[in-house]
Amino acid sequence: MSYIPKPSAHHPALPRNTLGLTRRDYEGTMSTLCAGCGHDSITAALIESCFELDIPAHRIAKVSGIGCSSKAPTYFLNRSHGFNSVHGRMPSITTGAAIANRDLVYIGVSGDGDTASIGLGQFCHAVRRRLNMTYIVMNNGCYGLTKGQFSATNDKASPSKKGEANPFDAIDLCQLAIQLGAGFVARSFSGDKAQLIPLIKAALSYNGFAFLDVISPCVTFNNHPTSTKSYDYVRAHNQAVDSLDFIEEKEEITASYAEGTSLAVEMHDGSRLLLHKLDEQHDPRDADAALMAIRTNAAKGAVATGLLHINETQQDMHDILATDARPLNAVPMSELCPGSRALEAINARLR
Repeated sequence: MSYIPKPSAHHPALPRNTLGLTRRDYEGTMSTLCAGCGHDSITAALIESCFELDIPAHRIAKVSGIGCSSKAPTYFLNRSHGFNSVHGRMPSITTGAAIANRDLVYIGVSGDGDTASIGLGQFCHAVRRRLNMTYIVMNNGCYGLTKGQFSATNDKASPSKKGEANPFDAIDLCQLAIQLGAGFVARSFSGDKAQLIPLIKAALSYNGFAFLDVISPCVTFNNHPTSTKSYDYVRAHNQAVDSLDFIEEKEEITASYAEGTSLAVEMHDGSRLLLHKLDEQHDPRDADAALMAIRTNAAKGAVATGLLHINETQQDMHDILATDARPLNAVPMSELCPGSRALEAINARLR
């Protein structure tokens, strides 16, 4: 993972939150992602959300798996705890950390491959265990680190970089999360800052499993496959001693539109993404209504965004297991290791 520190100098009059911290205090290293990548917009929204919520950096633990999305924690909250885990195993690492210390704010950053393919089982169990965390999927529908193959969230018949159609139906992670009992489920677009920041703030404030699926276009693998200026064409007609990439700089894709309306957002390759922002008539407390909103809009070719579902009375994993309120490092050894009699009593119950 590349490490490029940001300049330490900053304007002395930067706004500060109630902790006396500026937004710069919530930043990380310089991003090495492609110019215009939607993941960087999500990172910026996370920085803004934590700044506005006045969360001290030492109370945040950020955990990720493998993929372009999982590089993102390097680019925000460099004063926080962090762990870059194995591919698809971010939920189990976060579970272990949360069991040991319930006082931290856990932010899990994952991708559509890291969650919907190799990590699908881990994702499902994190939901059913009501793990108290904010789980963010940076969803671009492809494997950006391995040349843009389809991920499990790519819509059926959506063409690849090579123009091939996807023969399989997509996994809708929001529907899956609701069906598994997640207490907070939302979807947004990386270019819609006005919607994304409030959703992240709400997810961070929720006690229980908060899931946020953010559509984040991959600017590298949207170039037209038949273009003579495309990467594939140049490689096919060039006798090179090595395979090199040049990623053309793109402008960030943004969107601003009112609640209850739809907007067609043009991607870099000329394709269009149809978004629909839910209005106040949608009841997020009704899980069936949330599923219907997702499916009704999907049938029209639109993506429902906003707070899809929330259960304000749901217990988190610590409430379910009745764990000690203290972090494990604050529990005395006499309680952590009560002796052989306690072990014999436990074994007797299992006979």
